[in-house]
Formats: sequence, structure tokens, C-alpha cells
Amino acid sequence: MHALTHYWRIGMQLAAAMMLALSCLNPLAAADHLPLAKDGLHDPNNPGIKYLQEPEEALSNLPPDEVGNRVRWVKALEQRAITPRTNILQNTRIYTLNLDVLLPYTGEMPMVLFPHKQHTEWLDCTNCHEHLFKYKANTTKGLNMFNVLQGEFCGRCHGAVAFPLTECRRCHSVERK
Repeated sequence: MHALTHYWRIGMQLAAAMMLALSCLNPLAAADHLPLAKDGLHDPNNPGIKYLQEPEEALSNLPPDEVGNRVRWVKALEQRAITPRTNILQNTRIYTLNLDVLLPYTGEMPMVLFPHKQHTEWLDCTNCHEHLFKYKANTTKGLNMFNVLQGEFCGRCHGAVAFPLTECRRCHSVERK
């Protein structure tokens, strides 16, 4: 094995171990969400806080998840538990693309099957294309787990608003034959 490949593999294993360790530090139990007055984002002294819905109440009827923000958002969308606004301007055309793209260059990990449908039900294509991913197949440079873990590509949302990067098998789902 080439020495650089060996060190890259060790680095990726360390990064994965770090991500797993950090995910175990989350003090919230599966159904717990911090009250707005204690979340560190909202000003508890602002009189307007009483008009906001508490996360526990807002999220309690949505399909639960064991990780991240504790909600299975795609399932919530499929079950019509939520119906996000598709556009602000009336004349905006909304495109849902039902196209799965297989990403085979994943080293020894299972391949990634990227589902456009689940993503385009939430986001317009321009959220990701052309600045994160190129439209043309095999032309996006630098798409690897190191960069994803650094918050690039998929890491822009996964770990922030979508399920966390510690859930490897949700993306790496296609076994090699």
C-alpha cells in the first residue's frame, strides 16, 4: 500500500472516531429539547419570547430520530406532518427531481446513493448547484469525506440542519458486490 494512502486512511479513521465520540457528548435525551429561554440563542429577558413556540411542543408530533435535532425530517415530509412553503413569489416554478445519483468513489465504505427527490422537495437546485456541486457528472472536484467533515459539500447542511455526519449508513447505503 502506498504510504500516502495509508496515512489518509488513518486520518479518515481518526476523523470518524472523533465524530462518533463527539456525538456521544450530546446531553439531550431522545425527546429533550432545550427551552428557548435556556438555549443560548434567544434572549430570555425579551418580552417577545412568550410568543414563540417551544421546541418540545413544536417537534413533539414529528417522527422521532435518535440523533441530531431528533426529527426525521424526510419522514415528516412524506407523512405530511409538515408542508413547507415551496416559494415566496407566486410565479416561482418549483422542480422536484426524482433522480438518484450513485457516488462510487468512497474507498472501502459502501457507495453513496444521493436522492435528489428528498433534497429538491426542500431546496431549489441553485442551493447546491453550481457552487457546491457541478451539474455535469464527475466534474465536481474535492468531494471527499475530509472536505465533507470540514463543512463543505454535503457537510454544509448535514450536521447543521440535516441529520449529522455520524450517521454514516444513511448515505453510505449501497454495498459493493
